[in-house]
Amino acid sequence: MKNPAPGHRPKFSTDTLHTRFPEPEDTGKTGARWIVVGEGTVAVRAGAPMTVVLEKPPAPGGFTVEEPQYLGHRGEIPLYAAGVAPGSTLPPGWEFFGVRDLFGRIPDEELALAALAVQLTGFDRDTLFCGRCGSRTTRATTERARSCPSCGLVVYPRLSPAVIVLVARGDQVLLARSPRFPPGMFSVIAGFVEPGENLEHAIHREVREETGIEVSNIRYFGSEPWPFPHSLMIGFIADYESGGIVIDKKEIESAFWFDREHLPRIPEKLSISRALIDWWVHEGAGGR
Repeated sequence: MKNPAPGHRPKFSTDTLHTRFPEPEDTGKTGARWIVVGEGTVAVRAGAPMTVVLEKPPAPGGFTVEEPQYLGHRGEIPLYAAGVAPGSTLPPGWEFFGVRDLFGRIPDEELALAALAVQLTGFDRDTLFCGRCGSRTTRATTERARSCPSCGLVVYPRLSPAVIVLVARGDQVLLARSPRFPPGMFSVIAGFVEPGENLEHAIHREVREETGIEVSNIRYFGSEPWPFPHSLMIGFIADYESGGIVIDKKEIESAFWFDREHLPRIPEKLSISRALIDWWVHEGAGGR
């Protein structure tokens, strides 16, 4: 089976954003841009085109906002997230959307920025108080972190690594169905990396636990930040080695080998799982 092109990356990434620390002090300066975040949602301006990026600070528009969250710079323009309280009323022409619901409706770059804003605002809300001593924390301005002035604990945004792997056997691909999936949908095997594991060990374990299959020839495919709420999906291609399908009946409810002409319903294009399947269909061995 052909190897994936070096440096392959799905689109869902904040490639155009870079951070500058210490972060800017004047959050209201001319030229800054804003993303308004609710409870896991972002405010979207309707119209053509739809956008999640405000060109003015949100408070004058009627929002009551939390402490601004510096996201980074787009070129020379600083970008901030402004969290608003649940139940906040948006100005006319604005509406809250979940990030997933915006796929295909706003540019990929804005979608990634919206996801980052939701993730970092959630981090701030979840770490207002120290998990060690209970004191109120403060936001660091020289790095992405919150610190406790009482005990000195520094907390960084949580990032949970997960492996996701497409297993191929000749001109067939192994796809499995989780009971959490929409009706009829199948996808590739995925799971979180456990303490003490490297990525390759996690792949072998996940595939074996969920399907009974052994794999070999593991190759890196690409990675994708998956902020729902805080995963990093690390994608791989692997070859079938041995074994018959024996599902675990916990994480998945069925698994089968599929060929290109008889694929089931598969994930939407937002996800790295779909990117893996699309690569296999069009560029893998035997692809057309």
